[in-house]
Amino acid sequence: MPAELIVDARNATGESPVWHVQEQALYWVDIPARRLQRWSPADGRTQSWSGAEMLACIARHADGGWIAGMQSGLFRLQPNADGSLQASALIGVQHAQPGMRFNDGRCDRQGRFWAGSMLQDMAAGAPLGALYRYSAGQSEPLGAQLRELIVPNGLAFSPDGKTMYLSDSHPAVQAIWAFDYDTDTGTPHNRRLFVDMREHPGRPDGAAVDAEGCYWICANDAGLIHRFSPDGRLDRSLAVPVQKPSMCAFGGRQLDTLFVTSIRPAGVDLAEQPLAGGVFALRPGVTGLEEPPFAT
Repeated sequence: MPAELIVDARNATGESPVWHVQEQALYWVDIPARRLQRWSPADGRTQSWSGAEMLACIARHADGGWIAGMQSGLFRLQPNADGSLQASALIGVQHAQPGMRFNDGRCDRQGRFWAGSMLQDMAAGAPLGALYRYSAGQSEPLGAQLRELIVPNGLAFSPDGKTMYLSDSHPAVQAIWAFDYDTDTGTPHNRRLFVDMREHPGRPDGAAVDAEGCYWICANDAGLIHRFSPDGRLDRSLAVPVQKPSMCAFGGRQLDTLFVTSIRPAGVDLAEQPLAGGVFALRPGVTGLEEPPFAT
């Protein structure tokens, strides 16, 4: 079936969709708008909560609410009835320079939270971004596990948790890497090129892994979501009616729906892309995996 618009969200930068299995609802963020959003398929209702900083990536917190990567660090979030977000700082981050924020992030299969940082001036092409790991009860400063990234994206983990994927969306890089992942220590190693996205339409953005271990990545600028097999072969590409899909996530009662957020950039031709910034649903014919919550 073609992509279905489920929310005409008009997000400037819709990102980090997460299916909440217990609530049977989809959550996602609009980064520059500093908003957490929720859509319930049962009644079609959409809710929104506003925060004090740019909100880039989220994962469910095992004790309720959310863990999030924002501008100044990682926070625990609780949505309030008045539409505000109660944000409690978990740990700060020492960015390489001002004007940076977190970008893509999620939990590994063991419940550790991973998030990458970037310079907001993407056009500068500065490799100042880093990838960070945070575990419950961590007291030492947030230390970078990987450095020299421009726009870290595409973070995902194989079903058994033993492979970590990471991409860099910047036009100068456009690569997806795979790492062997030590599930006991939360350490990636043996970095290798998984997919050279310069050989495929679009730049690599946010990603998801299905129950068969295949890797789905949004092809920004191409209006496609690509599925790659575990050995890096392109299996199929699904179209969405916007140029800039940003991240995908499996959800629905059977985890057989692929939800896709998108970007509505300044100056977009709305006559050509009236649905830019919307949230879409596709039925890819495979099922996904429930996203692990942050473990306490």
